[in-house]
Amino acid sequence: MRAGHASSGSVRAERPPDASGSIRVRVRYVECDPMGVAHHASYLPWLEMGRTELLRTSGVTYGAMESAGFFLVITRCEVRYRRPIRYDDLIEVRTRVESGSRVKIRHTYELALVERHGAAPDPADPSVPADGVCAVATTELACVDPNGRPRELPAWLVTR
Repeated sequence: MRAGHASSGSVRAERPPDASGSIRVRVRYVECDPMGVAHHASYLPWLEMGRTELLRTSGVTYGAMESAGFFLVITRCEVRYRRPIRYDDLIEVRTRVESGSRVKIRHTYELALVERHGAAPDPADPSVPADGVCAVATTELACVDPNGRPRELPAWLVTR
């Protein structure tokens, strides 16, 4: 079986996933309200993008896990909005595996402003946080089978 491909309820990783990582996202118009501020619901897909890319560092995709019968569902999500993120901002989604168990994984996130109006953020702008972090978040995911029943995560994904 090739790494990252599923067969009969198992999925193998090429290597353990990284404990942390980051991706950059340009805020699209569709993600904003009429004032050009990113809508609060837009943050959840950005968090998912961070988790997905972190998993990908193992050589496994969510699709391969689902094909093997491992589904990761959000059981808890908390976002603290510190400063507005706006249309066309470039943000960095920093994702970190915080903890886990045999069936759950907890991630923490920082959404940092990298670019606004085509340049580095202006520290004199009161809408720009001093540390650059516009929002912080946590999620907890549980592993379930195709019927929605709890199941153990693949061993290589369990946080030690």
